Amino acid sequence: MASLRDLGLSKYEARAYRALLRSGPTTAKELSRTSEVPMGRIYDVLNGLEQHQLVRSQTASRPKKYVAVEPDVGLDRLLEAKQRELDKQAEQYAETVDTLLGDLEGTAPVNGQFWTAAVGAEETLELLLERLDAADEKLIIAARSPAAGIDLRTASDRVVTKLEAALERGVDVELLVPPGVVHALPVETNEEYKSRLDSHDNYAARVHESVDGTFTVIDGDEVCLSVPNPLDPQEAFAMINLKDRTFVADVREVFQPRWEDAKPLEDVQPQPPQ
Repeated sequence: MASLRDLGLSKYEARAYRALLRSGPTTAKELSRTSEVPMGRIYDVLNGLEQHQLVRSQTASRPKKYVAVEPDVGLDRLLEAKQRELDKQAEQYAETVDTLLGDLEGTAPVNGQFWTAAVGAEETLELLLERLDAADEKLIIAARSPAAGIDLRTASDRVVTKLEAALERGVDVELLVPPGVVHALPVETNEEYKSRLDSHDNYAARVHESVDGTFTVIDGDEVCLSVPNPLDPQEAFAMINLKDRTFVADVREVFQPRWEDAKPLEDVQPQPPQ
């Protein structure tokens, strides 16, 4: 149940404010009686309500009288105060994250090998999206088919959103696909990629006939390798995430000549549905 205490008032402050709304202008002594706030606490409570800008006082009268501001005005003031408090907390949390990030990155090993795997379509996609989020400098993406690794047909919006976010934080993105991928995707999917990604100067997409596998290289440190289903090579079976700079360098060595020989994606026209 909603309560004034949810917006920052104490139990006694909430009682006193409600009592003032019912009674109209009243003295501290009378308010103590109607709100059941102890007389020894009533002035502290009224001071608190004045700090929240929920009451006005008539100082010229003897004894001094208090009146509550209207509920819509009072609640707006409480909401604004709570929002300022939350914004300040969010800034403090962000500063904490920045500090911890520097500390934790300073303790992370620069070299070394590590690998993990995800099995199944959804798990594979989640691993890929996680690693796209981790990119700081560059993403190299080669996609042999829509169903292998990057499920552009069914997860297009999620992948595009991650790529868009990477581009906006300054990550360079190079996407290499064979013509068959462009032809296999619906026209609207191709148009979505074009409208959301092409406007970024740090995005480039090219087409090459020889794309032998599906992989994503992240910052030159790690690679996500799609493992096709042995019973149906067009279906993604698993994904391996491997951190090994030597292996990543080998992958890039194979990728680079194809990238340089590829033609721009916009030169390939998607085929309309039959």
